[in-house]
Amino acid sequence: MVKSLKIKFLLLIMFILFCSWVVFPINEKINLGLDLQGGIFLTLRVDMDKLSDKITDDVRRGVVERTIEIIRKRIDQFGVKEPSITSQGKDRIVVQLPGVTDRQRAIDLIGRTAQLEFKLVSDDSDKLEEALAGDIPAGYELKYDDENNPLLIETTAVMSGESLSDALIGRGQFGMPNVRLTFTGKGSKMFSNITGANVDRRLAIILDEEVYSAPVIRERISGGNAEISGNFSLDEAKDLANVLKAGALPAPIIIEEERTVGPQLGADSIKYGINSTLIGGICVFIFMAAYYFIGGMIANVALILNILIVLAALVILKATLTLPGIAGIGLTLGMAVDANVLINERIREELKLGKSLRTAIVNGYSRAFPAILDSNITTIIASVLLVWLGSGPIKGFGTTLIIGLVASMFTAIFVTRMFFDALTLKFKKLSLKMLQLVPETKIDYIKIRKFFYTFSIVLIGIGLLVFNGRGDKNFGIDFNGGSIQEFKFENQIEMDTLRTVIAEIGISDALIQQDSKHPEIVLIKTEKNCADKLSAEFKNRFPENKAEIMSVASVGPVVGELLKKNAAIALSLALLSICIYIWFRFRDFAYGIAGIVAIFHDVLVCIAFCAITNRPIDLLIVTALMTVAGYSINDTIVNYDRIRENLRLRRRRTKFKDVINMSINQNLGRTIWTSVTTIAIVGAVFFYGGGVLHNFAFVLLVGFVCGVYSTVFIASPLVYVLDKK
Repeated sequence: MVKSLKIKFLLLIMFILFCSWVVFPINEKINLGLDLQGGIFLTLRVDMDKLSDKITDDVRRGVVERTIEIIRKRIDQFGVKEPSITSQGKDRIVVQLPGVTDRQRAIDLIGRTAQLEFKLVSDDSDKLEEALAGDIPAGYELKYDDENNPLLIETTAVMSGESLSDALIGRGQFGMPNVRLTFTGKGSKMFSNITGANVDRRLAIILDEEVYSAPVIRERISGGNAEISGNFSLDEAKDLANVLKAGALPAPIIIEEERTVGPQLGADSIKYGINSTLIGGICVFIFMAAYYFIGGMIANVALILNILIVLAALVILKATLTLPGIAGIGLTLGMAVDANVLINERIREELKLGKSLRTAIVNGYSRAFPAILDSNITTIIASVLLVWLGSGPIKGFGTTLIIGLVASMFTAIFVTRMFFDALTLKFKKLSLKMLQLVPETKIDYIKIRKFFYTFSIVLIGIGLLVFNGRGDKNFGIDFNGGSIQEFKFENQIEMDTLRTVIAEIGISDALIQQDSKHPEIVLIKTEKNCADKLSAEFKNRFPENKAEIMSVASVGPVVGELLKKNAAIALSLALLSICIYIWFRFRDFAYGIAGIVAIFHDVLVCIAFCAITNRPIDLLIVTALMTVAGYSINDTIVNYDRIRENLRLRRRRTKFKDVINMSINQNLGRTIWTSVTTIAIVGAVFFYGGGVLHNFAFVLLVGFVCGVYSTVFIASPLVYVLDKK
């Protein structure tokens, strides 16, 4: 026994050293998400409507792959570290650019089609006058150059960008930046023939239907070079050269979704996320040590190891840590406490029966294990679906939750057991003292069940009536489409002045909201993305009160419907999977139906509270609902396990309703304290986690409180009702 324990501790120390080596220095090892380091997330749709009436799936796939290749080349030239460019569905592309702060430049670089054309300009002044009068001759089009001079240009291009071999930044007249073009061998010959045949005519250089220059051809140009001049900045010339070098997109692309996080908001998110997790974690550590003494301190060691394992796994898997992911780490602490509380309470019960300390520990762990396993599996089911169907921050939350739950089972079941074994071997007369603030109760939950059934039905009914009355207002821009721009001014700005400025530039549909805690921060919701227009106007109108774009979230109506559909599928699959597991695990109609009712009860109560408190449902709230579905059933499963255990022990001499009441009363202390520790973590995120996670944490708080309520007053009594019928 002693020898095997020493080997276990040696392996544990080696494992801790390995995890520490993997994680530290943490600032260099952890891959931060866009919401923490700032950056841009885009969903692009390749517009293939103009390509062909009968486009096949193979052609569609080829166009998307070619588009991804060109976008990747452009971004590589832009210098983005570790960009992510992936296809989604048949015609969509997801682009993630971490650390990019110049959002408009990045969007222009990605979204520009870069269709370069060379077209001859008509020198017939009569035809130009006819065109200006509205009668454009056949075979021509009317355009304007960069100085707004009218040009009558032939519609057929004499050359295109396909003849280019390179594009470089140069300096033109007066040292202004320009773009120097180099043609291929075939292109050089073609350009020489065109210029030789059209001496003294103007040749327009057109990029994406815009005339950049239209110089007069003085002589044949045989060197295979040309240049695009204009009022370029150095960055504009560089980006133009990059897109021309990468090649034209095979089809136009449409930005259907944009989520931009500025560096300041990212830094604030890290600060708020870490602070809230630390505050919640410290509260949990203090409680465990004060309430369970030695058992609590052993649990705290396991919790610290749990965090280390999660961080090491994130590094090894090259997973991305997001702001909800930080909240997920905190949440796994609360869930890890659940297992430790369950074990300690089981040990306490065994000691009360007069068992020796050694026997009490062995029995406590063996009897707690089924409940720990069942309760964690249900939450893991929901988390797997978050990783599978989610994206960005949601996927990060699901990933950390899965890793944390697996790590918590390891630390709670194996690591703490090693410490208990070591202490009992070292100190033969060791006494495990624990507080018991929740007295032994003998409440008849079956008798009072109808009151709580009625209360729940009324609460959910009121919430659903409010939800129905709000209509589309129940949903955020993730599902309805639209745009939210967040600006931070140097000083607080008058809202009436801001509304006047926004109305004057023609944005009549804007909804403006000032942050109550930080009045210098303003949220502006519009139907379309107006971030650049607003930013330019604020710069012009408020030169002494600079406004910085903190974040932009813009979702088109098509993507909004798609996200709504995917969210509904994810939530439905989570509920269905958990229900199937409960049914399979307990193999009893009454337990299965009661568990299903409890899950739907908790989710509906959360939705009702969102409607009553005017909190729009977005992707993060759907994530919270799935977490609630997985976590709130934990208590129910623990109670179910206790009911079945008591049935085996007392079936012949105790009525079924008395077994249920006894089981709930026996578990009441564990139910309260595990909920208190988890709620402490989520409460810290709610109060100190910043605005981004505020609604997310609110739903978790409501759901976790409701989970305790439904376990005690809904699910377990309902088993009696269904079994009786």
